[in-house]
Amino acid sequence: MADALTLHEDPRSGNCYKIRLTAALLGLPLERVQYDILKGETRTPAFLENVNGNGRIPVLQVGDRFLPESNAACWFLAEGSALIPADRFARADMLRWMFFEQYNHEPNIATLRFWFYYVGEANLSAQQREQILPKRMAGEDALGVMDRHLAEREWFARDALSLADIALYAYTHVAEAGGFTLRDYDHVCAWIDRVASAPGYVPMD
Repeated sequence: MADALTLHEDPRSGNCYKIRLTAALLGLPLERVQYDILKGETRTPAFLENVNGNGRIPVLQVGDRFLPESNAACWFLAEGSALIPADRFARADMLRWMFFEQYNHEPNIATLRFWFYYVGEANLSAQQREQILPKRMAGEDALGVMDRHLAEREWFARDALSLADIALYAYTHVAEAGGFTLRDYDHVCAWIDRVASAPGYVPMD
């Protein structure tokens, strides 16, 4: 890949970690520029004008171009590699799990991790407190779907590690910080160990 790659990130974010893990598994060098979202560093005029007008991270910078959204950035890095299946159906199935991660998994599991581990329960608003139980139930439903799927296979989209596994791994392996009990999901736990054993694996900061 000719263009220099720079990840604009908060290292505590699982969405940022997805990109870092993808690059590591592919052996791609990745510069890192770090921001503290709790201090509003992605909402400054400079960030909004020069990096992402949506005020969010991660953003993958490719040369002088900027690509927001974690799964899009992972796809960009992995296209043409073994992390994206060659088979058409398997590729679509991989995307299915990446969409599942963004719509069913991340909004619940990642949100509770952020609230409990970084914001602190005592600092949550009344509206956030009302959402804890529904998000807990939805997160457990997502983990249950994953566990049942993994009961019959080692990986999500085919018989090898793909971007679907990377996308789901990022927040699943730290889900206990949001109050989830991973040992209740045996197949998910075994899968977590498999991902962590992949050549080139790097841990989350």
